[in-house]
Amino acid sequence: MTKKIVVVLVVIVVIALGGWVYWRKTCCSMPAAPSRASSRPNQPVTPGGPKKPGSAPLETPSTAATIPGSEIVPGKQPGYAPRTGETFQYAANVTKLNSTIANLKIVVAERRNFAGKSAWHLQAFAHTENPYRMVFELDDQFDSYSDVANLIGLQYEMHLSERGQKMDSVQRMMPFPNDPAPADAVAARVLPGTRDPLGMLQYLRGVDWSKTPEVRSPVYDGRALHDVRARLAGKDEQVKVPAGTYTTSKIEIRVFDNGSEVKDSHFFLYLTNDAARMPVLMEAVLPVATARVELTKAS
Repeated sequence: MTKKIVVVLVVIVVIALGGWVYWRKTCCSMPAAPSRASSRPNQPVTPGGPKKPGSAPLETPSTAATIPGSEIVPGKQPGYAPRTGETFQYAANVTKLNSTIANLKIVVAERRNFAGKSAWHLQAFAHTENPYRMVFELDDQFDSYSDVANLIGLQYEMHLSERGQKMDSVQRMMPFPNDPAPADAVAARVLPGTRDPLGMLQYLRGVDWSKTPEVRSPVYDGRALHDVRARLAGKDEQVKVPAGTYTTSKIEIRVFDNGSEVKDSHFFLYLTNDAARMPVLMEAVLPVATARVELTKAS
């Protein structure tokens, strides 16, 4: 197994099926730490990521084209809310191997005031397991602050430790170009209604899939803005994972960059059909194998 596939398997889970695009673009290299707000007050973001040198200047959300369907994002709070202290633990593997490559923990840490808004503090932790750890050592933490009403992103943090290299990125998600940059974070200028990957996962748990044919949302993964589309692919799917056997709704997730679908990966999320709506299985169909992230324990 190559280093690239190991990283993909872990990070796919951590960022809830959306941020694999980020790692695919960087070819599994540690990204450079972004500048602080004091030296780089604005970090404009456009769908598909930063432009290459010599191309047209980056646009701010006031002039950038809106992701189709992103106007659907705002709305009333879903008839579901995360539970403070809720913790899900997962094992990541591929169909061709008989051992766990990495483990993941997703936590609803707390509900708190953040920048004057009521917000959820969401966390994810990923660690590679032996013997794969000897190939690619990875210990990453992701923190999301997302508003309570719609899980729209307020701040997204990446605290990465990979192959002895460390990087900390704290980015305040700012949808309005006239908002002043914060003193304690980089200002990521995003489209209105943008979620980060952890907030998007929680939002999908709250969707009434019996009444909603498709959800479309801009998602910022810490580097680039993507158009993420999710739809119901199955109503009563039986899923067996280490934590048990569940009846689930199967959600197909597709990722688009600049209007074109990312073709080399396909994602599925399985949510229990009970009131808890637990994410018990996440799958990524890659060109070389299928990655499965299976629930091992919920508390």
